[in-house]
Formats: sequence, structure tokens, C-alpha cells
Amino acid sequence: MKILVLGSGAREHAIILALKDESADHELFVSPGNAGIAQDATLVAVDQLDGGAVTTFANENSIDLVIIGPEAPLVAGVADALRERGIPVFGPGKAAAQLEGSKAFAKRVMDAASVPTGRAVRAASIADVEAAFDDLGAPYVVKADGLAAGKGVIVTSDRAEALAHATHYLPDGPVLVEEFLSGPEVSLFFLSDGDTVRALSPAQDFKRAYDNDEGPNTGGMGAYSPLPWLAEQFGSEQSFVSLVTEQVALPVIRQLDAEGTPFIGLLYAGLILTDQGVRVIEFNARFGDPETQVVLPRLVTPLSELLFAAASGTLEDQPEPVFSDDVAITVVLASEGYPEAPQTGRQISGLAAAAAVEGVRIVHAATAGPDAPGGDLVATGGRVLNVVSVGTDFASARAQAYDAIGRITLDGAHFRSDIAARVAE
Repeated sequence: MKILVLGSGAREHAIILALKDESADHELFVSPGNAGIAQDATLVAVDQLDGGAVTTFANENSIDLVIIGPEAPLVAGVADALRERGIPVFGPGKAAAQLEGSKAFAKRVMDAASVPTGRAVRAASIADVEAAFDDLGAPYVVKADGLAAGKGVIVTSDRAEALAHATHYLPDGPVLVEEFLSGPEVSLFFLSDGDTVRALSPAQDFKRAYDNDEGPNTGGMGAYSPLPWLAEQFGSEQSFVSLVTEQVALPVIRQLDAEGTPFIGLLYAGLILTDQGVRVIEFNARFGDPETQVVLPRLVTPLSELLFAAASGTLEDQPEPVFSDDVAITVVLASEGYPEAPQTGRQISGLAAAAAVEGVRIVHAATAGPDAPGGDLVATGGRVLNVVSVGTDFASARAQAYDAIGRITLDGAHFRSDIAARVAE
């Protein structure tokens, strides 16, 4: 199968690695990719935001399936352009992608579908924000309505800090002030062909920059899967997955279908387990990062079969995805200054030594180079790479991951040392 993947981050590298692990002899293309992805697929120069350009490349190269990784091409309507030409594409069209592109749209859909979520107020001015703070109380949750690269949300008890966050995003449009929900968070992915859904295995990510959930919010500093502690509350992980499928995923997919905007692709449900039950924090319209890096290594069912079935409307013919009993964790190596002001252009060394650790893979997020044959790669962004470790238990998986990341040198870099520590205990 000829497959084109759009994107340049660790999520896309994880997808490529999962496709390579299949017994099928795929021909893999990626645009724009990164230095790590270039070792596993053919990089091509196609503007991922230009639906016409992507469609032309797909037709000229007889692409069998297009997988859209990041949110920007989805919100730009690239999937629509491909579908109009009959090209199978895994990713929702522009209208359905509003589920991620607009927090207000997502809340409206959840209300219409009777999906459990927190209260929210759409605020168009600072006066509206202040009134919502008075109504909902602290801690204050403020979200940019549109895309913000994972940095549009603040949760704080400092009213002045919350107001400053709202002030920053209000020139771009209204913000959402939401009820604060307390409890452990879970990420759960659903494949959808617009009608049928198939759930993947749950994961948990670590959003704060530093150990013990301190520091600013980030795009994610690590993750692990599965979540054995779900059995304590729900009897089994599968019982939890079934509950969320019935109460969240299916109602949303059916509501979007009823509105004439079928969702074909990956529905990411960000969930929180409150004392009152499961609540939805947010939806995304694509694979989550860094959760993808720990979910896909455990997937036994061929990923290409699942994604092609979703893209071609035949997901109901696919049985539930099968996952191994192994555990997976990922630890993100971030540039100095991330997330506020990441320092880039610095050399990375020790990658071969890290990859030599048993059970470990290096998944690249923001790397380029080398400038000369045999030289070091350089960091080009905030989250530079992921050390992904798979083991029979969390203690061994953690040991492997931290052994590997300790072999990598990037001046000023930082990473969390507590990924999956509690579940390992």
C-alpha cells in the first residue's frame, strides 16, 4: 500500500513506525517530516495546508491512503479536497474538525448529544470573563476558542494570571471560561468512519513541564499505557472503554452525522474521572501527542487496516482492535526554555547509544540535519524527541526509558523524571 502521512512531529513518526512494523510492504511518504522520520520514510515537498497540492501529489503517485497527522491541515479542509477526488483519507473534513478547531463548537455538540462535560461560559470581553469567574469560582479555567498548539489553556487559582491569559487571546475572538473539574485524567482514542467507532487503549499524559505536575502547561512531557488503575473504579479497563464509547463517542459521532458533518478519522476524547462520573474536558480531531507514542506500540491489529477501513467507510467489518499485554511509556526531551522560549539549533548526540537500549525506540519530534555526513542532528523546536520504552511491566519500562534518555546529550535540555512513577509503584 502507498501511504502519504502529513505532519512533522513525534505523532507522525510514531504512525510511520507502526506502519513499518506491519508485515505488509508499504511504500511510505511523509510531508514535511523531520530528520528522524527521514530514516524510516521518503520525505516529499508538499504543502500540507494546500488541499489541491496534496490531492495532486496523491493522484500523480497513486497514493492508496492519506493520513493527516496535525490539526492545522484538518481545519484548513485538506481532507475535503482529497475526498472530493475519491482519495481515501483518514481525517475529518473542515466542518467536523471544528470539534477541535473551536471549543465553543465542541461544547455545543456535547450539549446537543447529552455528553457529560463541565459548565462553560463563552466570553467575548474582559467583563464577560470577570462575570464568569464570579459565577464559576476558582480554580479558573480559561481556554482559547481556536487552535493554540496546545498552549491555549490555563488552569490557575491566581485570578490575575487567568485574566492575563484571557486578555492575550481575546483579540483573536471569544474565550471559554469553564468549570474546574477535579480527578485523574485519561486520553482515549476512537477511530470513526462517520457511523461506526472502534476504541483504542487508554493512555495518560503529563501536561506540566516539571516533576510533580509543576510548572507551565505544555503539549505533553510524557505518557503511559495501559492504565491498570482503571480496574479499581470500573472493574476493568474494557468496562471503562465501553462506558465512554456509549456515553461519549457514539453520541458525538451520531450528532455530527445528523448535522450533515460526518466525522471520519480519529476522535480524541480528553476525559476526567470526577466524583460525579466521567466528564469530557476536550475533544481533538486527530491522534494525540504524546499518547500516540505509547498506544500504537501496543497495537497488535495492523494500523493500516484500521485506518483504511475508517477512511473507506467499512469500519463495521473490522473487529475490535487487539492490544498486547505489554506496557509502554514515553519520556519527552525538551529544549531549554520550553514551553515559553525554547532554544533551538543546538546539537543532539548519543542517539545511537540510546536506541541500543533493549525495548527502546527514539521517536523524533523537532530535529533536522546533520549539516555534514556523520554530523549530529540539531533541535528545531521545543519538544525535540521522545524516548519510547516497551516492557513487561512499568518498572522495567521506566528503567529502560531513563537509561536511554540519560545517554542523550542536548545542551540545556530537560525532561520529567516521574513519568509513570506512581503506576510503577
